Amino acid sequence: MSTSPTIILVHGFWGGAAHWNKVIIDLSRNGYTDLRAVELPLTSLADDAERTRKMVKQQQGPVLLVGHSYGGAVITEAGNLPNVVGLVFIAAFAPGAGESPGGISQAHPPAAIANLTPDSDGYLWLNYDKYHESFCQDLPADEALAMAITQKAPLASTFGDTVSTPAWKTKPSWYQISSEDRMINPENQRLMSTRMNPRKTITLAASHASLASQPSEVSALIIEAAKSLST
Repeated sequence: MSTSPTIILVHGFWGGAAHWNKVIIDLSRNGYTDLRAVELPLTSLADDAERTRKMVKQQQGPVLLVGHSYGGAVITEAGNLPNVVGLVFIAAFAPGAGESPGGISQAHPPAAIANLTPDSDGYLWLNYDKYHESFCQDLPADEALAMAITQKAPLASTFGDTVSTPAWKTKPSWYQISSEDRMINPENQRLMSTRMNPRKTITLAASHASLASQPSEVSALIIEAAKSLST
């Protein structure tokens, strides 16, 4: 009987672990019950990577890391642990050595960049009244409202934090591009996915919140990765 890796889901900016709700349900219904979702502090890449490493180290056996948005930078930094057997990027940053999410975004700015506002404490917010059109335009308004009000803002300085040794250079990887993404320019997603030479790339006609708007398709990619890594 094959053993599947534990799947650890890593969220991004302007949302928490609950952004994975629909994917979690879908994975569980397909028999993948060894699931965890990290709640990141979003205070620095170092802090977020360390929080992820701690959860990885708590697992018995192999781990598949799945990162959405900025969570892709986190799994890129934290994914070098020996029991991490693969990485899945969902509309995510995948920085190279010395690169930061902010630096990557400057090359091809996202459509919604003007809708980000820093506060007096150093946190960067996605304007509440612009959240739906910026982050999840393919979700119902009520669902977008709840996501906007519960958004988890990062310290703005986190955008400039750089990756040291990118795990995708040595770990099997998969990538999902969102072609209608307004938070990470789809061109940046194509560039990042191409250079990592993933085992598979899929493109969804989805917003940045593909994990919520097309959870079945996102789950199918994660399942494909998990099956190929089962021992």
